[in-house]
Amino acid sequence: MNDIVICPMTASDLDEVLAIEVASYPRPWQTPHFLDELAAPHSFPLTAFDQEGKVAGYICPMSLLDEGHILNVAVRNDCRGRGVGRLLVERAVDECRARGAETVSLEVRPSNVAALTLYRSLDFREAGRRKNYYENGEDAILMECQLNNDEVTER
Repeated sequence: MNDIVICPMTASDLDEVLAIEVASYPRPWQTPHFLDELAAPHSFPLTAFDQEGKVAGYICPMSLLDEGHILNVAVRNDCRGRGVGRLLVERAVDECRARGAETVSLEVRPSNVAALTLYRSLDFREAGRRKNYYENGEDAILMECQLNNDEVTER
């Protein structure tokens, strides 16, 4: 999607972000969760804007030492299936790599076939399961992406 612009999330994005969050999850994050991510030194939440300047989606990744983790990601209902999620995950992975991460992990519901398909297409692989992870007792699939940090070494 050439008309999508991804920027660091700001507090002024939160009304639209929260509307997407509530529409996307049975137990949505509340404002304090997002404010904590905005303030956390290792987190770098990102917002995707459509051509009209409205929030099309967001992602809340973090990177600490050699590990990245995607905590939360969602796309506005009318923007789903148009590549917004892919752009957000690719950007988060790229940023984790730039910050020195060797892996990026996330949890996803086994029932979220669209997300599983996306993550697998971006080289995430199943690394385990978290039993009864979600509020309805559903397990979480732990997925990891190994990053190739082709570091140049001096000879």
